Amino acid sequence: MRSGMTIGIGGWGSRRKPMALVRALLRSDVTDLTVVTYGGPDLGLLCSAGKVTKAYYGFVSLDSAPFYDPWFAKARTAGEIEVREMDEGMVKCGLEAAAARLPFLPIRAGLGSDVRGFWGDELRTVTSPYPDASGKPETLIAMPALNLDAALVHLNLGDKHGNAAYTGVDPYFDDLYCAAAEKRFVSVERVVETEELVKTVPLQNLILNRMMVDGV
Repeated sequence: MRSGMTIGIGGWGSRRKPMALVRALLRSDVTDLTVVTYGGPDLGLLCSAGKVTKAYYGFVSLDSAPFYDPWFAKARTAGEIEVREMDEGMVKCGLEAAAARLPFLPIRAGLGSDVRGFWGDELRTVTSPYPDASGKPETLIAMPALNLDAALVHLNLGDKHGNAAYTGVDPYFDDLYCAAAEKRFVSVERVVETEELVKTVPLQNLILNRMMVDGV
């Protein structure tokens, strides 16, 4: 990890966040980070330590309630970080574009809102080359790829090779973060043998494989 990187942090709000990896960043001399996240205490703690320069996010909440992380709120209102707030679907779309190695993907989310005003010239529109049902071309948001230098995610079980699975009810977008990143790091609650991993969880819960992970 180096200063100036763009990093993606998996999980959702305060749920299944790679907090051990976040705390390692807090102890390091890495700074000037751009963070892409469905945010919670991960982004808040990094802001509290002055590690963040810019943040792309769909929300920053300590749980399901619409309550901002206080450290993030302080950094944002003080103008200490540059923010790119957007619809949750736009975050997913930007990660999908990065995972596909495309410069952007079209999306309707964000149209008719203030999102474009928040982004300035960084967020543009594109006209569909195909007519809609009325015979007219449609204007869409051209969501830029959220290319990541590194992804940090947390899963429940994994082996030393990087195969990892969740045991809860939601995969969130951890696999998408890894697909959008050049380097991928996963923390797990238990490291087990591969044989135990595949016997313990349903195969559909095994969302990361060793080809998607650089460090456990």
